[in-house]
Amino acid sequence: MNAKKNALGRGLGALIDDAILPKEIVQAVEASNEVSVDLIDVNPYQPRQDFDEEALEELSASIKQLGIIQPLTLRKLDNGRFQIIAGERRWRAAKMAGLRTVPAFIISTNDQGMLEMALVENIQRTDLNPIEIAISYQRLIEECSLTQETLSERVGKKRATVANYLRLLKLPPEIQAGLREEKISMGHAKALLAIDDVEQMIEVYHQISEKQLSVREVEEMVRVINQPPTEAVDVKNKEAVETKTSQSEDYAELRAQLSQFFNSNVEFKRKPNGEGKIIITFKNDSELEKILSLLDSKKD
Repeated sequence: MNAKKNALGRGLGALIDDAILPKEIVQAVEASNEVSVDLIDVNPYQPRQDFDEEALEELSASIKQLGIIQPLTLRKLDNGRFQIIAGERRWRAAKMAGLRTVPAFIISTNDQGMLEMALVENIQRTDLNPIEIAISYQRLIEECSLTQETLSERVGKKRATVANYLRLLKLPPEIQAGLREEKISMGHAKALLAIDDVEQMIEVYHQISEKQLSVREVEEMVRVINQPPTEAVDVKNKEAVETKTSQSEDYAELRAQLSQFFNSNVEFKRKPNGEGKIIITFKNDSELEKILSLLDSKKD
């Protein structure tokens, strides 16, 4: 066991030895072999969709100098070919470096075992974005018939962490894309999930990008959005609500007029005691100069 552990390093072998993956899905592990790169097929269960070309070139240059330090992990097929369980980046870089063979460990397992090993290996070893991780978790649950509790044990994460990732798949596609492209963070996404109305959620998402809002600012916006409406329990309260509504409509109209005048987004922020401020946003120095010019023109 120690020989296998040392040979496989901290990748798939470590996961198997540490019982993160159940041993019943692995029938046998052969000693290291040299396998032709032309006989190797990519992993059909690979959760990563994009490979950084610059990073691959750097890895290829390293392989030219030092060779492949950690063997790939492959599954042998009935037709004599092999499928990658772990090490697709190394295989791609090796091909770029002109290698004809690569060192590899051959594992015997069924389709479900390969799926589970491939997904867990990638979750543990690569910098997948949150949506890729969420999709991998969902596939493990659906295709490997795992519960969230069993899944959390497999990947070494708390059940709450797994649940938070899975919730990301409830986000609208536009926001999921923003999370993939790092336009928003995981913290932003979790805050947005507290908004029930999808259109309102997307509107806040756009504001995050436009105004570079922090997670705390978004959480505060969501808190205000989710505040229950004031109930008119008597005539006095009803009048107060109507007055507040009327004021809100007046402010909305004034906000629209100022936004049109400055050709920029204008916001009002008011405290319950009536104190407040007007915020005029600008994207660059040119827009700021235009706003200042308009203010100067009103001094005369």
